[in-house]
Amino acid sequence: MDALSPTIKSGLVLPPRTARSDHALLSFGSYKNPNHSKRTRIRKRIEVKAQEGKKQASIDFSDPDWKSKYQNDFEARFRIPHLTDVLHDAVSTPVSSDFAEGYPSDEEWHGYINNNDRVLLKVIHYSSPTSAGAECIDPGWFTVLGPRKIYFKPEDVKAAIVTCGGLCPGLNDVIRQIVITLEIYGVKKIVGIPFGYRGFSDSNLAEMPLSRKVVQNIHLSGGSLLGVSRGGPTVSDIVDSMEERGINMLFVLGGNGTHAGANAIHEECRKRRLKVAVVGVPKTIDNDILLMDKTFGFDTAVEEAQRAINSAYIEAHSAYHGIGIVKLMGRSSGFIAMQASLASGQIDICLIPEVPFNLHGPHGVLNHLKYLLERKGSAVVCVAEELGRLDLLEKTNATDASGNTVLGDIGVYIQQETKKFFKGTGFPADVKYIDPTYMIRACRANASDGFSALFLVKMLYLLIYTHMFWQVHGAFAGYSGITVGICNTHYVYFPIPEVIAQPKVVDPNSRMWHRCLTSTGQPDFI
Repeated sequence: MDALSPTIKSGLVLPPRTARSDHALLSFGSYKNPNHSKRTRIRKRIEVKAQEGKKQASIDFSDPDWKSKYQNDFEARFRIPHLTDVLHDAVSTPVSSDFAEGYPSDEEWHGYINNNDRVLLKVIHYSSPTSAGAECIDPGWFTVLGPRKIYFKPEDVKAAIVTCGGLCPGLNDVIRQIVITLEIYGVKKIVGIPFGYRGFSDSNLAEMPLSRKVVQNIHLSGGSLLGVSRGGPTVSDIVDSMEERGINMLFVLGGNGTHAGANAIHEECRKRRLKVAVVGVPKTIDNDILLMDKTFGFDTAVEEAQRAINSAYIEAHSAYHGIGIVKLMGRSSGFIAMQASLASGQIDICLIPEVPFNLHGPHGVLNHLKYLLERKGSAVVCVAEELGRLDLLEKTNATDASGNTVLGDIGVYIQQETKKFFKGTGFPADVKYIDPTYMIRACRANASDGFSALFLVKMLYLLIYTHMFWQVHGAFAGYSGITVGICNTHYVYFPIPEVIAQPKVVDPNSRMWHRCLTSTGQPDFI
């Protein structure tokens, strides 16, 4: 995947001013600590952890024009690329005899989304800069999805769909909906690229013709009809293959790494002045893509994680001094672990990579486990897989085909350390470990994610004109190098570089994490 991951410059990221309310500083149970100075040090360490990796651009507030300069910079960064940026002679293409002489103007017909229509990144008006979560300046907006003039004739389109990275609930739902909607619009040539970007270069992998008949019932199963893989050929080889196959519309389903590849393909097409639209569809079970409310697959993961947590609870509750440990997905963040813990109400300790902790020591996780066994006889622990990147495990330089660091198994490590601890103290404990990762990834999308996948594609396609409903992708409207997602409950376009600048992570000062702490009753383990 290295060949598909160009260096993405991190955009301007302005962290909110942190002003935590008093309830956020409370400790829990017998671990209540009245030492406010210690709490302040802990809070600062957590805030530093939350800001880690963020590149902040300096703003000279003494400059009287700083606000307009910031707004101009934001406009330039979040302007979505269009084919006419490179192909200046490209014109919108009527698809009906009613518009044989061209589409009516925005003033003549009120059926289009204006390109200046926006969804605000933040919808709260803060009356004071000291309010919790307040931004120091207006954080900006995103472009609204909706009906626009189109730049492709359906009969001239050969559309391709590719799914990359790991499995995620909802992949088949998205594939199905893309194919059905393309056919409704009139596209006849639709193909699937097998096994990710690899399918562009492997002569043993033939492209798969797709139609409504082929995809009609694939949403009833998990996985991906097209298969997935990591890594692949160089960007140049991929674009060469697209030219040879006559592909002029590419839909890429994947996470941050896959989107980096999609953006590189888009840039190469622009460099070659090809009339090709490359559109990403965010697929990550971890919910770790910047700026988006939520990605499809996440709700299913949280729901399915309940089964594993409940099993761990039953095992622990049924044993003498039982401890259940559950490891959940989250390569770059702890969203699944946090929300699954909060939803279940059965977790006593939730460990995520954004919040530092000590395993050993008087204030460590293991000592708190002993306290829980003494107090209530059992305990359940939920850990995020990203903890395998921390200093607890021996470091390796191993990476997968996408260039991701191969993580050590933090769940097994905590299980072993827990057993050693209780054996060393002479305190009997029965430790059970559950890792449901691949069971969750491979399951069918639940109703929420199925609806999200369907509506995501529908909003990509919607084009309405006189007396009829026509559905057309943002790609038909001439946009490329974009991805789509939900921001403040609205579906919007994002320039790909802005959402892959860095992974989205849990804010340890957020209300959601504080709710999780309230639910588990755990102290700070530092």
